Amino acid sequence: MPADLNDYFNKKNGNSNENNNHKNFNFKSPEFNFKGFGKFSPLIYTILVLILFITIAKPFAIVNSGEMGIKSTTGKYNPTPLSPGLHFFLPFVQKITIIDTRIRQINYASFEGANENLTSGSGVINKNSISVLDSRGLPVSIDVTVQYRLNPSQVPQTIATWSLNWENKIIDPVVRDIVRSVVGKYTAEELPTNRNTIAAQIEEGIRRTIATQPNEPVELRAVQLREIILPSKVKEQIERVQIAKQEAERTKYEVERANQEALKKAALAEGEANATIISAKGKAMAVKIEADAQAYSNKEIANSLNNSLLNLKQIETQKEFNEALKINKDAKIFLTPGGAVPNIWVDTKDAKKQSAANFN
Repeated sequence: MPADLNDYFNKKNGNSNENNNHKNFNFKSPEFNFKGFGKFSPLIYTILVLILFITIAKPFAIVNSGEMGIKSTTGKYNPTPLSPGLHFFLPFVQKITIIDTRIRQINYASFEGANENLTSGSGVINKNSISVLDSRGLPVSIDVTVQYRLNPSQVPQTIATWSLNWENKIIDPVVRDIVRSVVGKYTAEELPTNRNTIAAQIEEGIRRTIATQPNEPVELRAVQLREIILPSKVKEQIERVQIAKQEAERTKYEVERANQEALKKAALAEGEANATIISAKGKAMAVKIEADAQAYSNKEIANSLNNSLLNLKQIETQKEFNEALKINKDAKIFLTPGGAVPNIWVDTKDAKKQSAANFN
């Protein structure tokens, strides 16, 4: 350093010392009393080290409800799963992996902009619709929802065999294979009419296939066939067929209704005819009964007539004429040949008022 600069700093330092001397400021370093602290220092140091170690290494894990834990030692899984609670492990040697065992769901559907998207924390996976070729090679899309869960007792074995990506190895390929196998047996036109049968076959096939997996890794809860998406041309053809069927049904209904109306009118006509016949028969029967009664009456009257009765009637009639002759002395009486009973009596007193009486 140049001499002039040294002189300058020496002067500055000298002036500073002189100024400090004029001020009565005494600076003393702080004193700490460690009396009695020394005998506890190893314990305190140990506690501080443990706290620091636990904070950095975190040698524990909390398993929540609906989860199972897998403890691995130097990369080897313990076959006994850890139930919900607090569990400790040796850092850098052991590790606890938390596995969700709650019900999960895969939706195969036409989600816009959502290709194999897992909704965070919800256990719902969205995948695109399953593309299938029908029995004639026409493309069809199938929407399916599958609900499932890991078998809690087999979680370590399942993860050791299938890894953490077990859903894409157990559930997804089985669902796609079964759906394509079942739907491929039908034509596109047959799919809507056989929807219930197809849904039952898909669920049965998926359950049977997953049940054959070793150690039963997954519990299948539900399989739902949500929608069958047909090609536009096939849909138009099905609509035309449906319209034709509806028209045929309507025509059939109209014919049936016309037939019913005709049968109703025929039944009414037949009823009216039967009623007329029955009425005519009733009237004829009444006339016959009346005629029979009259004939019976006449017969009884004829049977009751005898000579004594006729003589009595003749005497009574003769008496009546005798009484009449007393009043009408100029009357003319015509007698029936061979009989004494008069037939006609004509009053000739008044030519303008002639009367005749017939006593047949």
